[in-house]
Amino acid sequence: MSGRTDLAEQPGQPALLTLTGVRVRAGDAVLLDDVDLDVRPGEVLVVVGPNGAGKSTLVSVLAGDRAPDAGQAAWTGTPLGAVRPAELARLRAVLLQENQVSFPFRVIDVVRMGRAPWQGSGSNTSLPDDDAVVARALDAADVAGLAERRFPTLSGGEKARTSFARLLAQDTTLLLLDEPTAALDVRHTEHVLRQARRHATGGGTVVVVLHDLALAAAWADRVLVLDGGRVAGLGAPAEVLTADLLSRVYEHPVDVVRHPVTGGLLVLPRYGHTGDHSHTGDPAGPDSAADAPDSADSTDSTPPHPDEQPQPTVKEAV
Repeated sequence: MSGRTDLAEQPGQPALLTLTGVRVRAGDAVLLDDVDLDVRPGEVLVVVGPNGAGKSTLVSVLAGDRAPDAGQAAWTGTPLGAVRPAELARLRAVLLQENQVSFPFRVIDVVRMGRAPWQGSGSNTSLPDDDAVVARALDAADVAGLAERRFPTLSGGEKARTSFARLLAQDTTLLLLDEPTAALDVRHTEHVLRQARRHATGGGTVVVVLHDLALAAAWADRVLVLDGGRVAGLGAPAEVLTADLLSRVYEHPVDVVRHPVTGGLLVLPRYGHTGDHSHTGDPAGPDSAADAPDSADSTDSTPPHPDEQPQPTVKEAV
């Protein structure tokens, strides 16, 4: 169970971070176009969309690393551009897609780098012990056993978890995660997202970019679907992750069904599917999930016999 956060569902909860009419260009290309978004305390907001949809650009704007060409990004009402970088580093932590370290530092030293924003902050007497914070971060990311290893000797998944531990050691309210599970196995994918959920349950906020739509359905309080730099959908997973919208956005047949055991949403791209179907109107052809009895949109909520389930492949083709 994902244990969605009650705090994120409370009406009138003030936004932590707000985007209003945000537009970002790169030459003639429009990367984000008129994006409005409120990021709420206590929530896990999952961002999905095809390649080039603007997901990483959105993360850079939310992080304050990229100023929009139009519109505004604001932290509790203060424009991000007016927040000093040192203060911003104590408010939000960012995990990028690439996990690179220029020198052969030990894992424990890489994680300890997450404490840098708090050094010389003028409030060290009230801060928790750095060593204790680093130890908790190592445990939370399941890399305590790698503490003395050199970063370049790690596998891709181990590097990703080490970078996640550094993020946790930074001890910020907002976590911005750009594809944190791309290099992880099933167990560690679940582990990292469970830690993200724990952060939100404790009153923090998480914005995470995922390519696995099934993970988005399982862990999100809300899902933001981007398509061509614009918001194609925003809301609870059951409201946004529909076969029609996803098939149209990804230009590929996608079924959305209920898990026969848990009852949760399963988002299943049709791999090995042949045929040239239009993705408007009838996104997956005549055997579309919209007409299937096991569709999540069907009025018949009785799950089909497990033998009738589609193949349990949940990775998204991009």
